[in-house]
Amino acid sequence: MSRRSRNKHNIGNVLLRSLRSSLPRFLVLGAVFVALLAEAPPVSANPQFAVGPQYDTTHVYVAVADFDRFVAAILATFGGTASKKVSTQITPTPSRSFSQLVLTPAGSFSIFAFETPIPYPFGSERTGYLVSDVDRAVDAARTLGAAVIVAPFNDPIGRDAVIQWPGGVNMQFYSHVTRPSYPALTFGPENRIYVSPDKADEFVACFVVFTHGKIAADEPRASGADIGRPGDTFRRVRIESIFGRITVLVTDGHLPFPYGHEFTGYAVGDLGTTLTQVKAAGGTVLIGPYHADHRDAAMVRFPGGYIAEIHATPR
Repeated sequence: MSRRSRNKHNIGNVLLRSLRSSLPRFLVLGAVFVALLAEAPPVSANPQFAVGPQYDTTHVYVAVADFDRFVAAILATFGGTASKKVSTQITPTPSRSFSQLVLTPAGSFSIFAFETPIPYPFGSERTGYLVSDVDRAVDAARTLGAAVIVAPFNDPIGRDAVIQWPGGVNMQFYSHVTRPSYPALTFGPENRIYVSPDKADEFVACFVVFTHGKIAADEPRASGADIGRPGDTFRRVRIESIFGRITVLVTDGHLPFPYGHEFTGYAVGDLGTTLTQVKAAGGTVLIGPYHADHRDAAMVRFPGGYIAEIHATPR
């Protein structure tokens, strides 16, 4: 068997093991998978690029005046540590930004406050994924259907690129000259991605192959309480991989505020205590607590405007 044939066989096995849905959706996903397999790169071009979920950081852009207050609120809510605040150029074209890394037991944050106008398309990427090799990861993502919207470039401590998956999902890939070492997470956060039914299957198929992940659940009639529409239903897909957890929310776009504005859902041990800490740190509970998918959850807004979902599973 040739290397390309082995690769198609291996990817096909991953996809088949991942399917957890009805027969009609199986047929739709199958068609997408066949198209991907026809263009699949050789094994050497599609290795496992993930390093670990603690290295996948939510990108948060705030005003300079709100920067310190936001960092303090995140630490007061989730605990953890913050790196030194620096001012540098983090884009391939001239700009200046304050930046700081905050590591918490619930997830990691890369926080930016630009002192200059923000070069396009920065600010539209939802998360940064540490990868073992930026250039090869970009090539593999492109082959699977992603668009490279910021070609790889060097930053002060490593290398970066921004890609867009089918459905308009923007993500950054990054690597450091010296590989970082972050503590493991106590709770795994979820990247919450809203996509239309038109692109959902394509996004899921591409992302599962790229991450070497699995579909942990594909629920065609999940509780609408999870998107602010109690009494309604929608499709929800959960994907797990070494990159971390992804929750794909497939909707018609009829979303009440603030749903769709959150990038990440954070798991905590005690929701009530965490919400008290959010309010004490200057944040606001926008929605909830409410119950959905065996969880108690709420939508909150931190100082500086960052919106997040926070949830806990009752014992």
